[in-house]
Amino acid sequence: MIESLKKLFSTPETEHHKPDAHHIAIAATALMVQLSQVDNDEDERELQAIIDCAVQVHNLTREEAREILEQAMAQAQSATSLYEFTGQLNEFLDQDGKQALLENIWRVALADDRVDKYEEHLIRRIADLMHLNHREFILARHRAESSSS
Repeated sequence: MIESLKKLFSTPETEHHKPDAHHIAIAATALMVQLSQVDNDEDERELQAIIDCAVQVHNLTREEAREILEQAMAQAQSATSLYEFTGQLNEFLDQDGKQALLENIWRVALADDRVDKYEEHLIRRIADLMHLNHREFILARHRAESSSS
């Protein structure tokens, strides 16, 4: 499995390899993992929110979502930039899909009942890399806040 992930992330651009839904789930989850680690306080509620998002969005069982989380944690740990993940997501998701992903990223940030400046900054960078404007950034936050209350 690790070898197949390495191939995905190291495939030359000339091959025009389009990632499948499983790889997209890992990329999206890896962004959420990076968010959960940015404040140096990985909270169990944030990890649970990541699993909940994976179950809901990707139609996975909780066990499959935990596997995705483990794979995403390994990828996030070895990643050199957010672009490794956002590049794949931009290729696969339409604007509505990107907006929904950003909303779920906000849900992870809100899971521990606080959003610190590092989390907000990282979410802003992710939004920029996914070509989402300020209005979409704010709208995603408001939707996530509304659904968590």
